[in-house]
Amino acid sequence: MKRKGILVVGSANMDLVVRSGRFPAPGETIFGEGFAMHPGGKGANQAVCAAKLGGNVRFLGKVGDDLFGVNLTRGMRRDGVRLDHLLVDDASPTGTAFIEVDGKGQNEIIVISGSNMRLLPRDIRRAGRAFDGTEVLLLQLEVPLETVAEAARVARGRGITVVLNPAPARTLPRKLLGLVDYLTPNETELGQLAGMNVTGLPSAVRAARALLARGVRGIVVTLGSRGALHVDGETFRRYAALRVKPVDTTGAGDAFNGAFACALAEGRPLPEAIPFANAVAAISVTRPGAQSSMPTMREVRALSD
Repeated sequence: MKRKGILVVGSANMDLVVRSGRFPAPGETIFGEGFAMHPGGKGANQAVCAAKLGGNVRFLGKVGDDLFGVNLTRGMRRDGVRLDHLLVDDASPTGTAFIEVDGKGQNEIIVISGSNMRLLPRDIRRAGRAFDGTEVLLLQLEVPLETVAEAARVARGRGITVVLNPAPARTLPRKLLGLVDYLTPNETELGQLAGMNVTGLPSAVRAARALLARGVRGIVVTLGSRGALHVDGETFRRYAALRVKPVDTTGAGDAFNGAFACALAEGRPLPEAIPFANAVAAISVTRPGAQSSMPTMREVRALSD
């Protein structure tokens, strides 16, 4: 049986990761415990996750004509991502992210977008064949908003399911929200998008319903160690997370989104797709890095046995 396609339109970054026992206070200098470089970027992370799970994945993004771009391309291709629509920009460097991870596995991130912000709507229109055979389009917000909207518009016109991970959060126009089948914010992003304070399950449901009123068809809120919340119309359901000891939470949301898109492309219903995505995210936080932490389908099955 031919695998149904997943198209990821988004960013690719090289992650420069510093580990320390704690985060420094403003103006404070502390000693770190280690440094590493890992392939990253929300779009590339999600594409690699879905591909390692066996998905038929294409990635449409833009990297610079530099060593970081070469290494990112090599890594994605090795992990099974199809790169026939990856673009190289000789006018801007590959995106980078500076990530600090503390002793509890929490992280703080600064992103330098570089070539990611040069992925333009015309690039989407020129890559129309990338949408051929696609069941699910997976988007994030580390490329220009007008590019995200153009990809969603093309996908909607072809009857493709649109999943938007609204990270990093920004104000989204109603026209874009009306093109989204599943919005997948975390609690902080949900509050920013809805314009209200989210402090627990009741407030998360209220905020999600406020976004549903603006045109989104369904919302899946990632809750970290508390799992995920699905809100659709008048109903909501929380799905518990697996209990694990976190080592590095970098890329956990990307793991969830990549797995969620993979499950949707396989035709799994939400009561199966969301627990599957929770399991993949749980495995990812037990390992350092973003793309390097994404599990294979064999590892996910071993966890459930």
